[in-house]
Amino acid sequence: MAGCGVVCSSVSLFLNCGHRRPSFSPLSSSNSIAKTHLKHASLCFPNLLRSHSKSPTYGREFVVRTSIKESESETEKELGFVGEDSAVFELGEQKISSWIYFTAILGVVLYVLNVAWIDNSTGYGKAFIDAVSSLSDSHEVVLLILILIFAGVHSGLASFRNTGEKFIGERPYRVLFAGISLPLAVSTIVYFINHRYDGLQLWQVQDAPGLHQLLWISNFISFFFLYPSTFNLLEVAAVDKPKLHLWETGIIRITRHPQMVGQVIWCLAHTIWIGNSVAVAASFGLIAHHLFGVWNGDRRLAIKFGEDFELVKSRTSVVPFAAILDGRQKLPQDFYKEFLRLPYLTITALTLGAYFAHPLMQAASFNLHW
Repeated sequence: MAGCGVVCSSVSLFLNCGHRRPSFSPLSSSNSIAKTHLKHASLCFPNLLRSHSKSPTYGREFVVRTSIKESESETEKELGFVGEDSAVFELGEQKISSWIYFTAILGVVLYVLNVAWIDNSTGYGKAFIDAVSSLSDSHEVVLLILILIFAGVHSGLASFRNTGEKFIGERPYRVLFAGISLPLAVSTIVYFINHRYDGLQLWQVQDAPGLHQLLWISNFISFFFLYPSTFNLLEVAAVDKPKLHLWETGIIRITRHPQMVGQVIWCLAHTIWIGNSVAVAASFGLIAHHLFGVWNGDRRLAIKFGEDFELVKSRTSVVPFAAILDGRQKLPQDFYKEFLRLPYLTITALTLGAYFAHPLMQAASFNLHW
């Protein structure tokens, strides 16, 4: 069980993997004034009256329901949201049986991962690392190869998701996706942890006053960007049917690709602190993978959601805060409430736990001798 801490880290760094439709108030057919306003609105805001239904649905109000309370936002009325309200968690809608299944599945996955991959006496993880390491004596090159293998499998399976799900179904494809990606992620992380100080030292700034605190805060913030694709843990474990989501609130208002931003922040913080060629190589590979993910993610969303994605894209940005600064994204007055939700509180607890568990993760990785 030496790799249990490593597994937790791999899930937080690498895995990407209950939406209410817009609610409209119908207009009375006897209200001629309302009809006049509707006609005028349809000319000025053609996207305001769009819906997901095959037949047109008309209305003049859009109500956003949150886990905090039901409220109406003038900005949201004007824009007519087509995406999902992110990080919504309704405790009353949760089933105890679903979380029992989730816990059981997680336990089985960790057990199988340990036996089949992590445990050197039974698994294939060490043989995989040894095979890749035989390609070069350079830790930087080996690490880049490991990242390339993971990125190719991870992004490749994501790209073929629609086709794969048609053949074998959403849940089996998620199991296939995780079953291949997770061992590769664990291998890459373990190798990085074990060899992070084996490279050429390029700078040494760890004694700089206040630097540790600054980088700690940066790393802490990075995880709020890294986690949005796993808001629904029941989908990650395939308890709920996995879906491709078009998020539009919360962190998405700041950047349309939070995982890329979070990975960049995480890489910069760790590279500045470690200051050697291995850290630079790891950051280069990870950032390159996530930049590709920006293009590939937009491509997949465009195929899946069509005009709805184009509408979301028009009022969000890849660069953090860019859409807000140029006026394309209008923040509601109660924007902060979109972060006062259980998934974000869970991220806070897990991030703090991961920080204090660093010595355990490092010891577990070292004991594997990868």
